Amino acid sequence: MQRRTFLRNSSLTLAGLAFLSNQTLAQFLADPAWKIKMLNDTMGVFTEKGGTILFMIGKEGLVVVDSQFPEQSQHLIDELKKRSQQPFQLLINTHHHGDHTAGNISFKGLVPHVLAHENSKSNQERVAKEKKNEDQQLYPDHTYSTTWCESVGKEEICMHYFGAAHTNGDSFVQFKKANIVHTGDLVFNRRHPFVDRSAGANIASWIQVLEKADKTFSNKTTFICGHAADGYDIIVTKDDIKAFRDYLGKVLLFVGEQIKAGKTKEEILKATEIPGAPEWKGDGIERPLTAAYEELMAK
Repeated sequence: MQRRTFLRNSSLTLAGLAFLSNQTLAQFLADPAWKIKMLNDTMGVFTEKGGTILFMIGKEGLVVVDSQFPEQSQHLIDELKKRSQQPFQLLINTHHHGDHTAGNISFKGLVPHVLAHENSKSNQERVAKEKKNEDQQLYPDHTYSTTWCESVGKEEICMHYFGAAHTNGDSFVQFKKANIVHTGDLVFNRRHPFVDRSAGANIASWIQVLEKADKTFSNKTTFICGHAADGYDIIVTKDDIKAFRDYLGKVLLFVGEQIKAGKTKEEILKATEIPGAPEWKGDGIERPLTAAYEELMAK
């Protein structure tokens, strides 16, 4: 049945391509998997495979936030070189996960400094040793503990660490003049999040982190999140961040009620949606449920 469906779909695709001109067909086949969307004259987002990348093309140099994987980061590097003759000045990692840092290695020899929270660097080093792929890493050479700010040309870039959340080393990366903030994986837009308890994640603290973000950034701030569900944007507002904060609260509430009712972990993981949060759909619901269960049982 699946083979017949594949053949039928393939035939329809080929039939459709037959009506395209040679020029249009070439453009169709050459269309890159990656996408770039400019947010203003100097800043844009790059999406392909992995966490969203934010970049700034400044007169003094290029700044990149997160790096996806080596192949994807090379796509970004090649494209930015077409758009600017300025050197890469700074690479920032929002946290250590491979879909945000594996592409760091592509910047080796191109960028003088890599910046991240101190826990992010420690986590990246630990995971690399565990996976025995240290030779494939470019670690941060600059770290901070609570807040870091520095001017890059006319822009002031600040890093904020508000506590354990998705991991124990997540940063908000703020471009003050542009009023743009990369949240990394501190915000998942309508997509069930990964909660990395092996790296110090904590859902209750995560809620507090998002509340601090609400007080720190303005209502006019443009936020770039690491991941979004199909049909939703990686460019979000404060309302979306509040919605994700409320979602996390409902995860803890639901799991807590299930535990009080005597349900086992296996029974709790059979849930297909979080009560009160129907927008969060798709695969991965077991990840926050498992993390919430482990967190509440550890109290």
